[in-house]
Amino acid sequence: MTRKHFGTDGIRGKVGEGPITPEFVLKLGWATGKVLGGGGCGKVLIGKDTRISGYMFESALQAGLSAAGVDIGLLGPMPTPGIAYLTRTFHACAGIVISASHNPYDDNGIKFFSANGTKLPDDVEHAIEAELDKPLICNASADLGKATRIEDAAGRYIEFCKSSFPSYKSLRGMKIVLDCANGATYHIAPSVFTELGAEVVAIGDQPDGLNINADIGSTHPATLQATVKAEKADFGIAFDGDGDRVLMVDNLGNLIDGDELLYIIAMHSQQRDRLNGGVVGTLMTNLGLEHALQRENIPFLRANVGDRYVMEQLLANDWSLGGENSGHIICLNRTSTGDGIIAALQVLTAMVYSGKTLSELLSGMTKYPQTLLNVRMEKRVDVMDHPLIKSAMTAAEAELADTGRILLRASGTEPLIRVMVEGQDARLVDSVAAQLVDSVNQVLSSAN
Repeated sequence: MTRKHFGTDGIRGKVGEGPITPEFVLKLGWATGKVLGGGGCGKVLIGKDTRISGYMFESALQAGLSAAGVDIGLLGPMPTPGIAYLTRTFHACAGIVISASHNPYDDNGIKFFSANGTKLPDDVEHAIEAELDKPLICNASADLGKATRIEDAAGRYIEFCKSSFPSYKSLRGMKIVLDCANGATYHIAPSVFTELGAEVVAIGDQPDGLNINADIGSTHPATLQATVKAEKADFGIAFDGDGDRVLMVDNLGNLIDGDELLYIIAMHSQQRDRLNGGVVGTLMTNLGLEHALQRENIPFLRANVGDRYVMEQLLANDWSLGGENSGHIICLNRTSTGDGIIAALQVLTAMVYSGKTLSELLSGMTKYPQTLLNVRMEKRVDVMDHPLIKSAMTAAEAELADTGRILLRASGTEPLIRVMVEGQDARLVDSVAAQLVDSVNQVLSSAN
C-alpha cells in the first residue's frame, strides 16, 4: 500500500504547509485514537522537542485524541527516546513525538511509538492513513478522552539513563562539555552526567523555541569542538534537537562520528563477552568500520539508510547493536530505540573500564576518506533513473575501480539528494563527488 503521508520516520514538513498544519494534526490525533483506542487502551503519551510550534501541535493532537475517546498523558519537552521509554513503562497504547529531529525550527513533524517503544508497524500506519480519509466524528461528551500532565517524566527518564551506566563506576574526575542543541535534552543530559559524577559544562541548553539546531548540536559540531579546547575538557558530547543522535569530540577537538562510536561500543562489548551477534550499519557506514570489525571476527551487515531499517536487520538477526554514521545508535540490550544519551554512556563505560581516552579506544580503526555532499531540491525530482545520472555513476565507478564505493540517494526526511563517495585516495574521492554533484545539478536545473 502506497503511503500518502507517512515517510520513513513519521510525518514531517514545513510548519503551516500541508500536512504540518493544525487542522491536519488534529485529524491525525483523531485517526490515531480511532485506530489505537480500542481493546481497553490506557492512554496515549505526547512529548515534544523545544520548537515553538510544538505548543500548537500538542494542543491539536490532544483535541483529536480526546474527540476519539482516548486519554492523554502530556510529557512536555522530552527526548524522543525518552518518550519511547515512558510509553513502555506507563503501559500506554502509543507514544507520539512532536519533533523534526535535526531540522531547523520552522520544520516540525509527528512520529509514533508502539506500546513496546518501537516504531509503529506498517499495517498500523496504513490503518491511520485510511482513517484520515473518513469524516471526523466526535464522541459524545461522556465518552471524550481526558488529559493529564505527567509531572515526573523528566526524573523518570534521567534515572533510566543513569541505570545504563555501571552502578559501581563513576565519571568523577572527567570534565565534559555537553551540547544539547537547544533541544529536548537541555534539561535531561546535564543532570544525567552531573549525577554520575562528571564536571559538566553545558552549551545549547537555553532553548527559546527558535534556536533549536541553530549552528549548534550534532549537525553543527564546530561550537562544541571549540568549547572542548577552550575549557580543556576531557571530551565533548553533542546531541541533535530530539536527542536520538549523538556525536563526540576528543580532548583535541577531533570529531568522533557514529561509525567510530559504534566501533568503541562493539569492541568493549566483545571484550566483556556481551556482544550479541554482530553489528548492523547502513549503506553510508565507512568501510573502515567494516574492515576493523572483520579483523576482530565481528559480523557486519549493511541496511538501507534509516534507523527503522537498521532496527529491522537487528531484529531479523537477533543482534543488539547497530547504527548510522550520523550518530543514530541503537543498543537493544539497553533500550528499544536509538538514544543519544544511552549510546554516549556506553562509550563512557568503555572509557572507565579501560582507562583509555577516546583516541586510544579508536586505535584499531582507520576511516577511509569519505565525502558526503547534499544537493537541495526546490521540488521533488526523480533523479535516480535519469540517463545522465546513470551515465555519471558508471563513469565514476570506473574511475574508482576497486578502491572505493559510491552511494547516491534521495533523503527520506529532507528535500535533498545525498552524494557519498568513499575510497582510499582522498583527492580522487573529492573529484568524483564533485563530478556527481554537477550531474545532479544539471538534472535538477533541466526539471525546474
